[in-house]
Amino acid sequence: MGRQIPPKNDLALTKASQENLAYIAGFLDGDGGVIVQVKKAKTHASGWRLMFTICFYQDSRHEKPLFWFKRILGAGYISRRNDGMTELRINGYQKSREILGKLYPYAKFKKKQIKCILKALDLLRQKSFRALTKKDRQKIADAIIESRMETYQSGSKTMEKLKSDLEKIIKT
Repeated sequence: MGRQIPPKNDLALTKASQENLAYIAGFLDGDGGVIVQVKKAKTHASGWRLMFTICFYQDSRHEKPLFWFKRILGAGYISRRNDGMTELRINGYQKSREILGKLYPYAKFKKKQIKCILKALDLLRQKSFRALTKKDRQKIADAIIESRMETYQSGSKTMEKLKSDLEKIIKT
């Protein structure tokens, strides 16, 4: 990936206008994504972790709105990819929960997906990671699978890999 520009200000989101949030939610609906990845993590006792990412994509010739989103949302980093695309990525449980909660009322096409991710994030926020029961982990896995079903077909390689990874998480 290309050069990354770090975030400046975490207070911006609290001051974001409804109009700005609606515009950003519309952009997320069209040229963005809400991604949950299952990552191996040697530092976690379970051997895995979940990574939540909100991502906005734009042709690098028209990347200016991504810098504006970053400023309004007060989070994320911008990368210029080698394929002529620029992306704004926002990672983390708390920041993803905060931003998706603000964008949810204005989302149209990704509303169901965002709702599922918010459900998973809320479960993760209620208890410390170690205190999650098998039932909690199953609810989180179900919410993640439901969100992915909005993007991928059941039976696809991507969905099967996700289900396999989540099974490991549920059993730990």
